[in-house]
Amino acid sequence: MNQFMRAAIDEAKKGLAEGGVPIGSVIVHNGKIIGRGHNRRVQRGSPILHGEMDAFENAGRQPASVYRECTLYTTLSPCCMCSGAIELYGITHVVVGENKTFMGAEDRLRALGVTVEVLQEPTCIELMNTFIEHHPQLWNEDIGA
Repeated sequence: MNQFMRAAIDEAKKGLAEGGVPIGSVIVHNGKIIGRGHNRRVQRGSPILHGEMDAFENAGRQPASVYRECTLYTTLSPCCMCSGAIELYGITHVVVGENKTFMGAEDRLRALGVTVEVLQEPTCIELMNTFIEHHPQLWNEDIGA
C-alpha cells in the first residue's frame, strides 16, 4: 500500500473516530497531497460531505490545469455525486481502496477516459464491513437507500 492510500485510510479512521462514516480521500498533485478529507455528513449535518467532496473542499480553489494532473485516492468506490465532481474538475486518475461493499460510478468514470484502479485493500474492506454491520441505518442514509 502506498503512502497516499495510507493517508486516505487515516482520514477514514478520523471520520469513524468522530462518529461518522469511515470513508477517506486525498487529492495528490506532483507527489504532494493538496487536499484531504473524510465523510463528515454526520458530524456536519451535511447531505454532500462525502470523503471526496471534503477533500475537494480542503484543496481549495485550484486551476483546472492542476486538477487535470491530479490523482484522487479514496477508500471506497466513488458514488455518482463524487464521480460528478471528479468529472467536473477533470481528474484523470482515481485509485479506489475497495468496491466490494459499495460499487460506485466506476464505469461512468472509465467511459469518460478516467483511469480507475481498484486495490481491494483489506483495511478498507474491513472498515466498511464493520461499520455497515454496526450502523446499517446510517450507511443506508449515506448511500441514499
